[in-house]
Amino acid sequence: MTRVSPSGRVGDLVRRRTAPLNDLADHATDVARTCHAMAVRFHRGGKLVVFGNGGPSTDAQHVAVEFVHPVIVGKRALPAISLTSDVATLTAVANRAGLSETFAHQVRFLAEPTDIALGLSADGQCENVLRGLEAARDMGMLRVALVGGDGGQIAASKVADHVLIAASTDPRVIKEVHVTMYHILWELVHVFFEQPGVLDV
Repeated sequence: MTRVSPSGRVGDLVRRRTAPLNDLADHATDVARTCHAMAVRFHRGGKLVVFGNGGPSTDAQHVAVEFVHPVIVGKRALPAISLTSDVATLTAVANRAGLSETFAHQVRFLAEPTDIALGLSADGQCENVLRGLEAARDMGMLRVALVGGDGGQIAASKVADHVLIAASTDPRVIKEVHVTMYHILWELVHVFFEQPGVLDV
């Protein structure tokens, strides 16, 4: 039996992470368009409404904090809420309307047409994330999806205006790439705010 050295194993683990990041870099134009669309909505007074199922639920909270309370001094705070933070509301909606409606219900009652919906799903198959994006579409919100694998039913449904895919089947790698993705979204949104006139569209 061939033994793999620890350093060889590290190299393999790193390559599994760099390949999806290189793929993300290859889609730089898509990322930039997503950020510009988000910045325009913020510029017009909209807020970011974030949601995710399971592990991505904590990412949704992380994203909201990044926008509301920037860790980089001097960057402007932008309005954002996570729909995964209120356990009482989540469980109440799930109990009465079903888990698939946990985000859609909140979107309908907490969001405005000028807002941005950001749905996160590691495999693109989360029904409640899909339903949340559908509710956002019905309201006229901007819709962004961060998904993994081949994008799943969320990408196939075309419900999102912008779909960014972490090109991996490993849920750990997908999560890591998603963290990079939403940090890039945050950073580029602020870059657009620093360019006079580009948001007056």
